[in-house]
Amino acid sequence: MKIITGNDLESGAVTWWNGQGWSLRVEDAADAGDSAEAILAREEAARRVNAGYIIEGEPGSDGHPRPAHVKDRIRGLGPTVRLDLTLKPGDEIAAREVI
Repeated sequence: MKIITGNDLESGAVTWWNGQGWSLRVEDAADAGDSAEAILAREEAARRVNAGYIIEGEPGSDGHPRPAHVKDRIRGLGPTVRLDLTLKPGDEIAAREVI
């Protein structure tokens, strides 16, 4: 399973390819499969994402793709210095999904 991630050009926020465009929510990530390289090349050429790259994914507990490596799961959750600053403050399930 292949997931595409990068950063929003205006805000620098982490973004995830959702099959149609870019989302700030890692839960929206879609399996880009064998098309991942072509999608990333097209999106970077159109300047819709910055510093994009392809990562390995795996099925999450909800059945949706999630990053296979903990580094990218942490990127998807948001800042780790204070859990109240994450993209999902107070969401214990999201915090457990990182591990």
